Amino acid sequence: MFIAVAAGLLLTGSVLRVRQVNAKVQETQQELAGEVFRFHVLANSDSEKDQALKMKVKEEVLSFMKRELPDAKSAEETKAWAKENLGKIEELTETVVRNEGFGYTAHAEVAMCDFPDKTYGDVTFPAGRYEALRIEIGAGGGHNWWCVLYPNLCFLDAVHAVVPDEGKEELKDVLTDEEYDLVTMGTDFKIRWFFLGD
Repeated sequence: MFIAVAAGLLLTGSVLRVRQVNAKVQETQQELAGEVFRFHVLANSDSEKDQALKMKVKEEVLSFMKRELPDAKSAEETKAWAKENLGKIEELTETVVRNEGFGYTAHAEVAMCDFPDKTYGDVTFPAGRYEALRIEIGAGGGHNWWCVLYPNLCFLDAVHAVVPDEGKEELKDVLTDEEYDLVTMGTDFKIRWFFLGD
């Protein structure tokens, strides 16, 4: 009888803890969503050529942004710049598409997008809705590519996938110490909260 009661209490405690963790993760994700601005590129399809085209578009748009917006001071400033330059971004994307021998159209917008848990080098952002510069190539039916435009956690070296030190410093500046520790700890976000959360 005692063992059954103890097991019941442990189970109830675990269920309550899981609910607390889920609520805290959601709260933290919403706070992060207000502090970062993300980038989302959708390929036309999952064919090898379309996926390679997606990566070429990503590289060209990031290079363009690096030239034109070198010192953004906030997510809002980066977002405002993206909105003002959607036409140029679409034009650049379509130029890349044509130069690579395709006839797809492109569409660029700033929109709320659903993101899964996503790791950039040694930084992990929890799943949720984030505002992003979203580029759709052709039918937009292929696997996506994501990064964080502000602070700059995008990297051109897809093989090594290392977050630039400057990006980490910017991230540290815009997040609370607790948020920064959680997104850089290297284990599942919810597991971290279960064992480390208040």
